[in-house]
Amino acid sequence: MKNITDSFLCLGYWPSAGSFGFNTNILATNPINLSVVLGVLVFFGKGVLSDLLDNRKQRILKTIRNSEELREGAIEQLEKARAHLRKVETEADQFRVNGYSEIEQEKWNLINSIYTTLEQLENYKNETIHFEQQRTINQVRQRVFQQALQGALGTLNSCLNNELHLRTISANIVMFGTMKEIK
Repeated sequence: MKNITDSFLCLGYWPSAGSFGFNTNILATNPINLSVVLGVLVFFGKGVLSDLLDNRKQRILKTIRNSEELREGAIEQLEKARAHLRKVETEADQFRVNGYSEIEQEKWNLINSIYTTLEQLENYKNETIHFEQQRTINQVRQRVFQQALQGALGTLNSCLNNELHLRTISANIVMFGTMKEIK
């Protein structure tokens, strides 16, 4: 106890002991003041600082969780998009293959149709040629017949006299009469 009382007594010898004021000696007072201020700040600010840090930590964790959820959602959408792309590519390939086969089928249908049309045109041509030949032959026959008939009539008219003419008519009448009786 004697040490404690001696300490207080020593304070009495200092002229500024027990008074409050500013010490302008920076080297003597600054570390002490800083340690006191830091001690007060640590003691009183420890709870506030830890609350601020906890809040910040919770916000960071929440942001990280949200980012992870968004990342997982984006990955899921990416996989869906890739699956849809594969499906569309498969359908496009099928359309392409089907399109090519339909084009090929249409080409063969068109070729067959043209071949059939050409055959029909060839048949029409042959029928037309045959018809024209028959018509020409008939016209030639008619002319030949008319010329032969005119020649025969001319010969008959030049050779026939009235008596021969009457005998021919009588013979024909008799012939028609016998034909009528036969029937």
